[in-house]
Amino acid sequence: MTLTDEPPFQRLPRHIAVIMDGNGRWATARGLPRVQGHLQGAQVVRSIVTECSRLRREHGAPDFLTLYSFSLENWKRPATEITFLMQMYIDYLRQERNTMMENNIRFKQIGHLENLPDLVLDQMKQTLAETAGNDGLQLNLALNYGSRAEITDAVRAIAAKVAAGKLDPRDIREQTISDHLYTAGMPDPDLLIRTAGEMRVSNYLLWQISYAELVVSPVLWPDFTIDDFHKTLAEFASRIRRFGALDQTNSQPAESR
Repeated sequence: MTLTDEPPFQRLPRHIAVIMDGNGRWATARGLPRVQGHLQGAQVVRSIVTECSRLRREHGAPDFLTLYSFSLENWKRPATEITFLMQMYIDYLRQERNTMMENNIRFKQIGHLENLPDLVLDQMKQTLAETAGNDGLQLNLALNYGSRAEITDAVRAIAAKVAAGKLDPRDIREQTISDHLYTAGMPDPDLLIRTAGEMRVSNYLLWQISYAELVVSPVLWPDFTIDDFHKTLAEFASRIRRFGALDQTNSQPAESR
């Protein structure tokens, strides 16, 4: 099955979030160093990002793609692997800027900037600046990211405004929280994809995925193809999204919250 076999292009998600899992297992199963799995996974990132850009250009969605590339917890990995991942991130930004520009992709990084090497920050800032004028797909790379830390940062920022007399606690709403997250100004993900068959969300966008459709693929990320991606989109299009309401038509999503 491919997406071209499916008619509901109007049911494409506006915001897709992905937990790219299985790089290490892919390499281990082949008797390769874990880093080879990360290298193969980076090639898959290119193909999925490019495909999302094409879908937006030809069918109007998605507008946002958010990839979980390095978590705060990943610092617990061996130092050699962390060093490799940081260099791979530098190389990715250097090599993919032209691809982003050719595909009108706008880049954004979400997560803590602390502890990131200066060379990573330099390449990140350059990519942000060069793609700032693009108005196509927005690619968010969650680097040095953790959702609990994100929510904690939001609470601190809100508390500071309250302490300064700039915000009345009685005026705090759900939107207030959303407006202080790293994803402020973006719609919440409609679809969360996780590869490698793991049934957990791993401290990823916990606030934002409250109403997201979850699709878990058994495929390890380095083996995840465009066809596999299309299958997740077809699965999303087949679901009725009630958002807590009752479905009145038995065929169309209840869009009201």
